[in-house]
Amino acid sequence: MFFPDHSFYHFIGGEVYLFIKNSLSSQIMDGINLFHQFVARHKPQLEASNVPQHFWQSIYRKVTTETFDAGVVLQLMLIEYDEEDTEETNVTDDEKECRPVFALSVAAEGGLRANDPNAVFLVDHAWTFRTNIARRQLEQYDHLLNRMCAITGVDLEDEQRLDKVLSKIWKYAQAYTLNSEQLSDEDRQPIWYIMDEVGSAVVHSDDPNFRLVPFLHLDSQVTYSLLFPIKDCEQGDQVCRDFVEYVAKDAEERKALLLPWRFTDLTDESFVQSEPSAEYFSAGHIPETYPDEEELLCEPQIDRNDPLKVFAEYDIVQQHLTSPYFTLVDNPEEADVLWLTTHFKDFAELARTTPNKFVNQFPFEYVITIKDLLSITCRRAATEHHNKETLETYPTWLPTTFNLKTELLQFASYYQNRAAKGLDNHWIVKPWNLARGLDTHISNSISHIVRLPTTGPKIAQKYIEDPVLFYRDNLSAKVKFDVRYVVLLKSVKPLEAFIHRKFYLRFSNKPFSLDHFDDYEKHFTVMNYQDNAELHHVKCDDFLELWQQQYPKHSWSDIEDRICTMLYEMLECATNAPAPCGIQPCSQSRALYAADIMLAWDNKSAVTIQPKLLEVNWTPDCKRACDYYPDFYNDIFKLLFLNEANDDVFRPLQKEY
Repeated sequence: MFFPDHSFYHFIGGEVYLFIKNSLSSQIMDGINLFHQFVARHKPQLEASNVPQHFWQSIYRKVTTETFDAGVVLQLMLIEYDEEDTEETNVTDDEKECRPVFALSVAAEGGLRANDPNAVFLVDHAWTFRTNIARRQLEQYDHLLNRMCAITGVDLEDEQRLDKVLSKIWKYAQAYTLNSEQLSDEDRQPIWYIMDEVGSAVVHSDDPNFRLVPFLHLDSQVTYSLLFPIKDCEQGDQVCRDFVEYVAKDAEERKALLLPWRFTDLTDESFVQSEPSAEYFSAGHIPETYPDEEELLCEPQIDRNDPLKVFAEYDIVQQHLTSPYFTLVDNPEEADVLWLTTHFKDFAELARTTPNKFVNQFPFEYVITIKDLLSITCRRAATEHHNKETLETYPTWLPTTFNLKTELLQFASYYQNRAAKGLDNHWIVKPWNLARGLDTHISNSISHIVRLPTTGPKIAQKYIEDPVLFYRDNLSAKVKFDVRYVVLLKSVKPLEAFIHRKFYLRFSNKPFSLDHFDDYEKHFTVMNYQDNAELHHVKCDDFLELWQQQYPKHSWSDIEDRICTMLYEMLECATNAPAPCGIQPCSQSRALYAADIMLAWDNKSAVTIQPKLLEVNWTPDCKRACDYYPDFYNDIFKLLFLNEANDDVFRPLQKEY
C-alpha cells in the first residue's frame, strides 16, 4: 500500500498533512491509481533496463517528489594520489589517465541490502549535450565548465581546461537515443550526458555491487539515472558498477572497451584483419535473388523506333530527362526502365516475368554502398595487410578502416602500435548507414573512440592528417576539399564501367588545421545540410584551371588516371566474389553511384599525391550536376540503356593506365 514518505511531509507541510488525515481513504486510492499509471507508462523502460520490480514504487515516489537522497546513505570522497609513493612512481601516464578522481562509498551504518525496496536512488544529470554543440556550451557557461572541471579533475586555472574537459569527459559520458518514426535522422542522434558528482564517482569493477541506468520520466520529460545495489553492501564498501555490463566477462573486446577506465597494453594483440563469413554480408539485409546463368543470356530487347518508357521515383530525373528517346510514365508496370530510390531485391523474378525491363540497381550492390562492407570488399585488392615499418595498410588508396563492432580489439592494438611508433593517430568514426556527417566524430583519443559504438555500429577510419588543400581566395586560406565522381556500372561480367568526366567539388569553409575536430566547417566538406553554412561552388573546368595554378607540378590528368585505376580495382574486388559477398551479374541491371574521394600527400615521399576512397553512395543527390550540366541525365540514360557512349562525356574504366 502506498503512503507519502517523510520527504513528502517535509516538503508539503502540516496543512496538507491534515488534509491527508481527513481524506486518507480517497488519497490512498488516488496514490495507488497514480502509481499504476506510472507503471503502465514506464514498465517497458524499466524492464528493458532490468530494474528489479521491488524498486518501482520507490522510483515513483522519488521521481514525483524529486527526492535525491543518495547523500543520506552514500558518501562522496576525493581520492588523493601520492606521487612520491614508490608504487606510484611506476604508474605510466596512460594508467594515470584512467584513475578516478572521486569515489563513492556506503555510509549507512547497517549497510544496504539489495532487496530493500527503498535502496534505489535518483541521480541527476549535470550536463546533457550533443557532441556538435558541446564546445559551444562550455564556452558560453562558465559555471558548467567549472563544474565539469571539478568532476573530471581538471585544474580550474589551466589555460587549456576546456580542451582537457572535452578530452576527459568520455570516461564519464553516457548516452541514450530517442526513437520514434516521427523524428528526423537529426533528432534521433545520440544524446550524451554527464551525471552529477554522485553518479560520476561510481567506479568500474568486473565484480560490481551496483547498477546505474538511465531513466526518462515521461510525465516531466526529465532524464535521470537510477542507482541501486545488486548485492548486499556493508558500511565502507566502495560503490562500483560494470561499465560494459552488456559484454560477457570472457569476451576479448572487453579489454578494449574498458580502456577509458582501465589501461591495458594491447600492442601484442594481432591487428591483422581477415574477411568475415558470407553470413556477415547477408546479416541484417532483406534476402535478394538474382538470375541464373540461363537467364543471364537474355539481353533486354530495345525497340529504337519508340522512346523508352521511364518510371522514375527521383524527382530530379523527372525534371531533367528531356531527351526524345525517353518518355516518363506514372505506372511502373508499363515502364521499360525503373529508376528507383527504394531498394529492389527480386532480380530473379524480374528476369523471369519482364526480361525486357531495366532497373537501376544490381544484386548485392550494398557491398560497396555500406561503409563497413566497402572496406572489407576493397581489402581484396591487397596482396599483404600492412607495412611492418610504417604500419600503412593496403591497398594504399583505402584509408585504414576497422569495424568497431567486430574488430574493436584489432583497432585498439593498431592504435597503440601507432602510438608506440609516434605516428599520427587521428581517426574519423562513422555510422555504417548514415550520411551527411550525422553521428560522425573525429578524435585522437582512444577513450573517446571506444565509447562511440555504444550509440550504434560504426567504423573507425584513419583520418587524413595531411590532405592536399585548396586555396580559397575569399578566405585567403587553404581548406580541405573532396572530389565526387559519378560512376556508371553497365555490366558485371564482363566488367564495364565509366566515370562522368565532369566531377564535383566540395569545400570546407574554414582553414584546415589538426585541432578543434568538433568544428564542422573546418573538417567536413558537405555543407548542403548545414544551417547558415556557405556552399562554395566551383565548376569542374574552373577548378582545373585553379588547380594547375596552385599545383603546377601535379597534372590533374595523372591524378585522374590514379583515381580511375582505384575505382576499377574497387569494382573488380566487388564483382569477383560470389553472392552475397559481391555484386552479381544481371543483364537488366544498370547503376549510378557517387564515389567520394580525397587527395592525400603520400606519407613516404610527401611529394606524391595519393587518392583515397572515402565512400560510395547509392542514389546520390545529383541536383547540382543537373544545374551545371542540363543534359546530365540525358547522356547517362543514353549510355546505360541505349549503349551510346559519348567519349566527350564519359571515360571508360579500364585495368591499366
